[in-house]
Amino acid sequence: MTARKNALVLGASRGVGRAIARRLAAEGMRLCLPWFDWPESAQEMAAEFSGHLVLQADLRAPESVAAMAARIEAEFGCLHVLVNNIERGGMPIVHGSYSRPVNSGQWQLEFETTLHAKWLVFEQCLPLLRRAEQAAVVNISSVAALIGRSGPAGLLFSDGYAAASRGVASLTETWARLGAPSIRVNELMLGLINSRHGPGTRGWSLLNATEREALLAHTLLGRTGRPEEVAEAVLFLLQTDFMTGATLRLDGGFVLGGEQAPEMPPGVL
Repeated sequence: MTARKNALVLGASRGVGRAIARRLAAEGMRLCLPWFDWPESAQEMAAEFSGHLVLQADLRAPESVAAMAARIEAEFGCLHVLVNNIERGGMPIVHGSYSRPVNSGQWQLEFETTLHAKWLVFEQCLPLLRRAEQAAVVNISSVAALIGRSGPAGLLFSDGYAAASRGVASLTETWARLGAPSIRVNELMLGLINSRHGPGTRGWSLLNATEREALLAHTLLGRTGRPEEVAEAVLFLLQTDFMTGATLRLDGGFVLGGEQAPEMPPGVL
Protein backbone atom coordinates (compact mmCIF):
# COMPACT_ATOMS: atom_id res chain seq x y z
CA MET A 1 0.00 0.00 0.00
CA THR A 2 1.15 3.56 -0.62
CA ALA A 3 2.35 5.32 2.53
CA ARG A 4 0.19 7.89 4.28
CA LYS A 5 -3.14 6.62 3.17
CA ASN A 6 -5.94 7.33 5.62
CA ALA A 7 -7.87 4.48 7.20
CA LEU A 8 -10.83 4.26 9.56
CA VAL A 9 -10.69 1.03 11.55
CA LEU A 10 -13.63 0.16 13.79
CA GLY A 11 -13.25 -2.06 16.84
CA ALA A 12 -9.50 -1.53 17.22
CA SER A 13 -9.67 -1.38 21.00
CA ARG A 14 -9.81 -5.17 21.13
CA GLY A 15 -8.65 -8.42 19.52
CA VAL A 16 -9.27 -8.62 15.80
CA GLY A 17 -9.63 -4.86 15.30
CA ARG A 18 -6.38 -4.21 17.16
CA ALA A 19 -4.51 -6.67 14.92
CA ILE A 20 -5.95 -4.99 11.81
CA ALA A 21 -4.93 -1.54 13.07
CA ARG A 22 -1.40 -2.75 13.76
CA ARG A 23 -1.09 -4.24 10.30
CA LEU A 24 -2.33 -1.11 8.53
CA ALA A 25 -0.13 1.13 10.68
CA ALA A 26 2.82 -1.04 9.67
CA GLU A 27 1.87 -0.28 6.06
CA GLY A 28 2.32 3.41 6.81
CA MET A 29 -1.35 4.34 7.05
CA ARG A 30 -2.68 7.17 9.18
CA LEU A 31 -5.50 5.74 11.30
CA CYS A 32 -8.73 6.93 12.88
CA LEU A 33 -9.65 4.58 15.72
CA PRO A 34 -13.02 5.19 17.38
CA TRP A 35 -14.05 3.55 20.63
CA PHE A 36 -17.16 3.56 22.80
CA ASP A 37 -17.07 1.04 25.66
CA TRP A 38 -14.28 -1.07 27.19
CA PRO A 39 -12.43 2.04 28.46
CA GLU A 40 -9.40 0.13 29.74
CA SER A 41 -8.87 -1.45 26.32
CA ALA A 42 -9.40 1.95 24.71
CA GLN A 43 -6.69 3.46 26.91
CA GLU A 44 -4.29 0.73 25.83
CA MET A 45 -5.18 1.40 22.21
CA ALA A 46 -4.66 5.15 22.59
CA ALA A 47 -1.24 4.57 24.15
CA GLU A 48 -0.17 2.17 21.40
CA PHE A 49 -1.42 4.40 18.57
CA SER A 50 -0.42 7.75 20.06
CA GLY A 51 0.38 9.27 16.68
CA HIS A 52 -3.05 8.49 15.25
CA LEU A 53 -6.55 9.91 15.70
CA VAL A 54 -8.31 8.17 18.61
CA LEU A 55 -11.79 9.37 19.55
CA GLN A 56 -14.90 8.24 21.39
CA ALA A 57 -18.01 7.66 19.30
CA ASP A 58 -21.25 5.73 19.66
CA LEU A 59 -21.47 4.27 16.18
CA ARG A 60 -25.13 3.34 16.69
CA ALA A 61 -26.05 7.04 16.96
CA PRO A 62 -26.35 9.05 13.71
CA GLU A 63 -25.20 12.31 15.31
CA SER A 64 -22.13 10.65 16.81
CA VAL A 65 -21.16 9.06 13.49
CA ALA A 66 -21.65 12.40 11.72
CA ALA A 67 -19.37 14.09 14.26
CA MET A 68 -16.72 11.43 13.70
CA ALA A 69 -16.88 11.90 9.93
CA ALA A 70 -16.54 15.66 10.36
CA ARG A 71 -13.46 15.15 12.53
CA ILE A 72 -11.92 12.85 9.92
CA GLU A 73 -12.63 15.40 7.21
CA ALA A 74 -11.01 18.17 9.25
CA GLU A 75 -7.87 16.16 10.05
CA PHE A 76 -7.47 13.83 7.06
CA GLY A 77 -9.45 15.39 4.23
CA CYS A 78 -10.39 12.02 2.74
CA LEU A 79 -10.47 8.30 3.44
CA HIS A 80 -8.74 5.61 1.44
CA VAL A 81 -9.77 2.68 3.65
CA LEU A 82 -12.76 1.77 5.82
CA VAL A 83 -12.61 -1.44 7.85
CA ASN A 84 -16.18 -1.89 9.04
CA ASN A 85 -15.43 -4.09 12.04
CA ILE A 86 -18.26 -3.53 14.47
CA GLU A 87 -20.64 -6.09 15.91
CA ARG A 88 -22.33 -7.22 19.10
CA GLY A 89 -23.38 -10.83 19.31
CA GLY A 90 -24.91 -12.48 22.33
CA MET A 91 -23.64 -16.03 22.86
CA PRO A 92 -26.43 -18.42 23.90
CA ILE A 93 -24.10 -20.15 26.35
CA VAL A 94 -23.54 -16.78 28.05
CA HIS A 95 -26.83 -14.95 27.65
CA GLY A 96 -29.35 -17.77 27.34
CA SER A 97 -32.75 -17.15 25.75
CA TYR A 98 -33.98 -13.78 24.52
CA SER A 99 -37.03 -14.35 26.73
CA ARG A 100 -34.99 -13.75 29.89
CA PRO A 101 -35.73 -10.30 31.36
CA VAL A 102 -32.02 -9.44 31.37
CA ASN A 103 -32.02 -9.87 27.57
CA SER A 104 -34.98 -7.58 26.84
CA GLY A 105 -32.87 -5.32 24.60
CA GLN A 106 -30.36 -7.88 23.35
CA TRP A 107 -31.91 -8.61 19.94
CA GLN A 108 -32.11 -4.90 19.09
CA LEU A 109 -28.56 -4.34 20.34
CA GLU A 110 -27.24 -7.07 18.07
CA PHE A 111 -28.96 -5.59 15.01
CA GLU A 112 -28.08 -1.97 15.82
CA THR A 113 -24.41 -2.80 16.30
CA THR A 114 -23.77 -5.62 13.82
CA LEU A 115 -25.76 -4.22 10.89
CA HIS A 116 -27.17 -0.71 11.34
CA ALA A 117 -23.93 0.79 12.69
CA LYS A 118 -22.07 -0.48 9.63
CA TRP A 119 -24.63 1.25 7.43
CA LEU A 120 -24.41 4.52 9.38
CA VAL A 121 -20.63 4.61 9.14
CA PHE A 122 -20.57 3.86 5.43
CA GLU A 123 -23.23 6.47 4.67
CA GLN A 124 -21.36 9.20 6.54
CA CYS A 125 -17.95 8.19 5.17
CA LEU A 126 -18.98 7.74 1.54
CA PRO A 127 -18.18 11.37 0.60
CA LEU A 128 -14.75 11.00 2.21
CA LEU A 129 -14.10 7.76 0.32
CA ARG A 130 -15.14 9.42 -2.94
CA ARG A 131 -12.56 12.15 -2.40
CA ALA A 132 -9.78 9.59 -2.61
CA GLU A 133 -8.61 8.62 -6.08
CA GLN A 134 -9.10 4.96 -5.14
CA ALA A 135 -10.65 3.62 -1.92
CA ALA A 136 -11.57 0.26 -0.42
CA VAL A 137 -14.05 -0.95 2.19
CA VAL A 138 -13.91 -4.25 4.05
CA ASN A 139 -17.04 -5.34 5.91
CA ILE A 140 -16.32 -7.87 8.65
CA SER A 141 -19.03 -10.49 9.11
CA SER A 142 -19.44 -13.99 10.56
CA VAL A 143 -20.16 -17.51 9.35
CA ALA A 144 -23.15 -17.22 11.67
CA ALA A 145 -24.78 -15.70 8.58
CA LEU A 146 -24.64 -19.11 6.89
CA ILE A 147 -25.19 -21.58 9.71
CA GLY A 148 -27.27 -19.65 12.22
CA ARG A 149 -27.84 -21.24 15.61
CA SER A 150 -27.17 -24.79 14.46
CA GLY A 151 -24.70 -27.58 15.10
CA PRO A 152 -21.91 -27.12 17.65
CA ALA A 153 -21.85 -23.36 16.95
CA GLY A 154 -25.40 -23.10 18.27
CA LEU A 155 -23.86 -22.39 21.67
CA LEU A 156 -21.95 -19.38 20.29
CA PHE A 157 -24.19 -17.75 17.65
CA SER A 158 -27.48 -16.18 18.69
CA ASP A 159 -30.45 -15.86 16.31
CA GLY A 160 -30.35 -12.07 16.13
CA TYR A 161 -26.61 -11.93 15.54
CA ALA A 162 -26.85 -14.57 12.80
CA ALA A 163 -29.67 -12.70 11.05
CA ALA A 164 -27.81 -9.38 11.30
CA SER A 165 -24.65 -11.00 9.95
CA ARG A 166 -26.59 -12.34 6.97
CA GLY A 167 -27.70 -8.80 6.18
CA VAL A 168 -24.09 -7.67 5.74
CA ALA A 169 -23.91 -9.45 2.37
CA SER A 170 -26.74 -7.31 1.02
CA LEU A 171 -24.99 -4.13 2.12
CA THR A 172 -21.69 -5.31 0.62
CA GLU A 173 -23.23 -5.94 -2.78
CA THR A 174 -25.22 -2.69 -2.81
CA TRP A 175 -22.23 -0.63 -1.75
CA ALA A 176 -19.99 -2.28 -4.36
CA ARG A 177 -22.42 -1.13 -7.05
CA LEU A 178 -22.72 2.30 -5.48
CA GLY A 179 -18.99 2.84 -5.11
CA ALA A 180 -17.76 1.51 -8.45
CA PRO A 181 -15.39 2.08 -10.07
CA SER A 182 -13.35 4.12 -7.58
CA ILE A 183 -14.49 2.46 -4.33
CA ARG A 184 -14.20 -1.30 -3.94
CA VAL A 185 -16.31 -3.01 -1.27
CA ASN A 186 -15.73 -6.58 -0.11
CA GLU A 187 -16.75 -8.74 2.84
CA LEU A 188 -14.54 -10.84 5.09
CA MET A 189 -16.59 -13.59 6.76
CA LEU A 190 -14.93 -14.99 9.86
CA GLY A 191 -15.22 -18.29 11.65
CA LEU A 192 -13.94 -19.03 15.14
CA ILE A 193 -11.13 -16.58 15.84
CA ASN A 194 -9.18 -16.19 19.07
CA SER A 195 -10.78 -13.30 21.01
CA ARG A 196 -13.84 -13.52 18.70
CA HIS A 197 -16.05 -16.58 19.26
CA GLY A 198 -12.92 -18.55 20.14
CA PRO A 199 -10.36 -18.78 22.95
CA GLY A 200 -10.11 -15.56 24.88
CA THR A 201 -13.87 -15.00 25.05
CA ARG A 202 -16.17 -15.62 27.98
CA GLY A 203 -18.32 -17.93 25.91
CA TRP A 204 -15.40 -20.19 25.00
CA SER A 205 -14.39 -20.41 28.67
CA LEU A 206 -17.88 -21.64 29.57
CA LEU A 207 -17.79 -24.52 27.08
CA ASN A 208 -16.87 -27.93 28.42
CA ALA A 209 -14.15 -30.05 26.83
CA THR A 210 -16.62 -32.03 24.71
CA GLU A 211 -18.23 -28.88 23.33
CA ARG A 212 -14.87 -27.36 22.43
CA GLU A 213 -13.76 -30.58 20.76
CA ALA A 214 -16.95 -30.63 18.70
CA LEU A 215 -16.28 -27.10 17.43
CA LEU A 216 -12.70 -27.93 16.47
CA ALA A 217 -13.76 -31.22 14.86
CA HIS A 218 -16.25 -29.23 12.76
CA THR A 219 -13.36 -27.05 11.52
CA LEU A 220 -11.47 -28.77 8.70
CA LEU A 221 -8.14 -27.31 9.81
CA GLY A 222 -8.76 -28.42 13.38
CA ARG A 223 -8.01 -25.12 15.10
CA THR A 224 -9.26 -21.61 15.67
CA GLY A 225 -7.88 -18.62 13.78
CA ARG A 226 -5.55 -15.87 14.98
CA PRO A 227 -6.33 -12.13 14.80
CA GLU A 228 -3.12 -11.65 12.85
CA GLU A 229 -4.47 -13.97 10.15
CA VAL A 230 -7.57 -11.79 9.91
CA ALA A 231 -5.37 -8.72 9.51
CA GLU A 232 -3.49 -10.36 6.64
CA ALA A 233 -6.78 -11.22 4.93
CA VAL A 234 -7.96 -7.62 5.30
CA LEU A 235 -4.74 -6.39 3.72
CA PHE A 236 -5.23 -8.85 0.85
CA LEU A 237 -8.69 -7.43 0.16
CA LEU A 238 -7.35 -3.88 0.30
CA GLN A 239 -4.57 -4.66 -2.16
CA THR A 240 -6.51 -6.80 -4.65
CA ASP A 241 -7.66 -4.22 -7.17
CA PHE A 242 -9.88 -6.46 -9.33
CA MET A 243 -12.21 -7.63 -6.57
CA THR A 244 -15.38 -5.93 -5.45
CA GLY A 245 -18.75 -7.11 -4.15
CA ALA A 246 -17.17 -10.42 -3.12
CA THR A 247 -17.09 -12.40 0.11
CA LEU A 248 -13.92 -14.07 1.35
CA ARG A 249 -14.53 -16.72 4.01
CA LEU A 250 -11.78 -17.11 6.62
CA ASP A 251 -13.10 -19.91 8.80
CA GLY A 252 -10.61 -22.78 8.62
CA GLY A 253 -13.26 -24.77 6.78
CA PHE A 254 -15.89 -24.54 9.52
CA VAL A 255 -18.80 -24.14 7.11
CA LEU A 256 -17.69 -27.23 5.17
CA GLY A 257 -16.85 -29.30 8.22
CA GLY A 258 -20.31 -30.67 8.83
CA GLU A 259 -20.09 -33.06 5.89
CA GLN A 260 -17.33 -35.50 4.95
CA ALA A 261 -16.32 -36.43 1.43
CA PRO A 262 -16.68 -40.23 1.05
CA GLU A 263 -14.23 -42.45 -0.74
CA MET A 264 -15.08 -42.99 -4.39
CA PRO A 265 -17.14 -46.20 -4.78
CA PRO A 266 -15.80 -48.85 -7.19
CA GLY A 267 -18.78 -48.60 -9.53
CA VAL A 268 -20.63 -51.48 -11.24
CA LEU A 269 -19.76 -51.10 -14.95
